[in-house]
Amino acid sequence: MLRVGLTGGIATGKTTVVAMLRELGCRVLEADKIAHQMIEPGGAAYDEVVREFGRGILTPEGLVDRKKLGAIVFADPKRLARLNAIVHPPVLEEQSRQLAAFEHADPYAIAVVEAALLIEAGFDKKLDYLVVTWCTPEQQLARLTQSGTGRGLTVEQARQRIASQMPSEEKRRRADEVIDCSGTVEHTRAQVIALFAKLKGMQDGKSKNPAVRS
Repeated sequence: MLRVGLTGGIATGKTTVVAMLRELGCRVLEADKIAHQMIEPGGAAYDEVVREFGRGILTPEGLVDRKKLGAIVFADPKRLARLNAIVHPPVLEEQSRQLAAFEHADPYAIAVVEAALLIEAGFDKKLDYLVVTWCTPEQQLARLTQSGTGRGLTVEQARQRIASQMPSEEKRRRADEVIDCSGTVEHTRAQVIALFAKLKGMQDGKSKNPAVRS
């Protein structure tokens, strides 16, 4: 199985690209969804997150209010690092488990792990190929602050979230391939189709050479 990482700065197009790769037949694992599960009641990180950040982050139903938690951690890098230290280990363990399940079901699959902090968490070292999404800083800020189609953050909140991640240029330097999401959806799709063809060729090559098969 070919293991592919997909990352990039916040609001640079990861969700769009991963949806296209899923449509083309890739098996997709979304780390953010796993992280959300880990902080739900009964999740592996729930109790420790509540102990660390207090019951003030909870809704009346006992759920973690991610907006309240985000307001705390994105305003304080030390608090964000603490949250990541709690949540990352069980997320990485679950990612590895799901990848193993993917491979058991289909040894010749192309599996895509989509994660905002893929490189920061060190998970890129377990993968065969790294794809990074990119758009201009101005587009990134606009996508975060627009209401309706965007995320409706204030400019300060948006800048905090951008600053909390590894700079986009550094991610691009580490990438095997960059998908430019600064243009039209059609422009992005053309790049993704070309990427999928390349990945298919890589997987076909691995399947013909058992010595390098996952």
